[in-house]
Amino acid sequence: MGLGDGVVRKVGRRLVPYLFLCYIFNYLDRFNISFAALEMKADLGFGDAVYGLGAGIFFIGYTFFEVPSNLLLKRFGARVWISRIMVTWGLVACAMMLVKSVLGFYLLRFTLGVAEAGFLPGVIYYLTHWVPAPQRARAFGLFLTSTALAGVVGGPLYAGIARLGGLAGLKGWQWLFVLEGVPSVLLGIFTFFYLTDRPRQAQWLTAGERTWLEGALEKEQREKRKRQGLTLLESLRHPRVWRLCFLYFAIVISFYGVSFWLPQIIKNFSGLSTPLVSLVSALPYLAACVAMVWTAHHSDQAKERRWHVAVPAFTASLSLVLGAGFQEGYPWLAFLMLCVTAAGIWSTLGPFWSLPTLFLEGAGAAGGIALINSIGNIGGFVGPNIIGFVKEKTHHFESGMLVLAFSLLVAGLLALALKQERPEPKPTRRG
Repeated sequence: MGLGDGVVRKVGRRLVPYLFLCYIFNYLDRFNISFAALEMKADLGFGDAVYGLGAGIFFIGYTFFEVPSNLLLKRFGARVWISRIMVTWGLVACAMMLVKSVLGFYLLRFTLGVAEAGFLPGVIYYLTHWVPAPQRARAFGLFLTSTALAGVVGGPLYAGIARLGGLAGLKGWQWLFVLEGVPSVLLGIFTFFYLTDRPRQAQWLTAGERTWLEGALEKEQREKRKRQGLTLLESLRHPRVWRLCFLYFAIVISFYGVSFWLPQIIKNFSGLSTPLVSLVSALPYLAACVAMVWTAHHSDQAKERRWHVAVPAFTASLSLVLGAGFQEGYPWLAFLMLCVTAAGIWSTLGPFWSLPTLFLEGAGAAGGIALINSIGNIGGFVGPNIIGFVKEKTHHFESGMLVLAFSLLVAGLLALALKQERPEPKPTRRG
């Protein structure tokens, strides 16, 4: 194994598992409302449309503050800014226990979106300063697997926390918000001391390793500047950036449409009790974990991204259609299709987030990646609302699932419509 391979592995071991853990709590605090809703809706008298709007309104605040947050991260450094984001969202997540009215529900979900804005694109941008392009899909895939793992642990965790209902006069769903919000605050404080902004500051690398990594990444940046040389404003106007915005928007509609409603969809067609639904809901996310790691690894090996986004999107689209059809009379087949759906949706993420890093760098990367994430996450407002609106009107989930399937079909077509990316450089090796 050459020096370059060793450095990339060392960086991966140092950064990816820790950021993975942080994003687990990010995603738990964002979508724990899906499990809390199993009892919270009845306790507070919220209907499906109220819940859908509350789940989705998070993304209004998230979208408006995404680009400014990522630009501030570039100015102040990842160590300071990611720490600030985590402490803020953890405090707001805890405050969700205080919800008593529809207006309070909407306001706190909006505020949570503002608090979380910039975390995902900030980490994506941060990793471009540490991981060379040929290894990024795998690094991004492993990092983003945390969203699926949050689903694996989220259901059983809620089943356990729900037993605390009545303790100190709090409902089980209130304990859920507190016990999942506090770790984010603590991790945010620790992040300030753990992260290193740039390789040249990393005392956990040897001098030779720092030199190699800085050189490899600087060479990549020079090549990108020769090909594109995009400033911040140019990246925000670039047609390829906007094509990626629309592609991510189509993916995110289904991503959050499934995430925020999965426990209730399963409960609706299975008839299982709330504790059993919480446990069974982990299985689609487990399938997603396995599939997205394999897809990202294969994408890096093949040095190809478009088809590694399109094929999983098409697969998830088909499985949503079949799952909608199986809900009447074939609950286990419907559940199996939900597992395939989750595997397909989550598998798009690693290869997708490698696409903008192929041509963006510096301030252009910070702004462009944040723009893609912010526009894309408008889909997080659309997806849950579609399901809630359709469910309230029809009393069934099937039609809403078909809308999500269509969004994934569009996503696959948009991925294939992208121009073929330039072949990615092979990793530089020394020693």
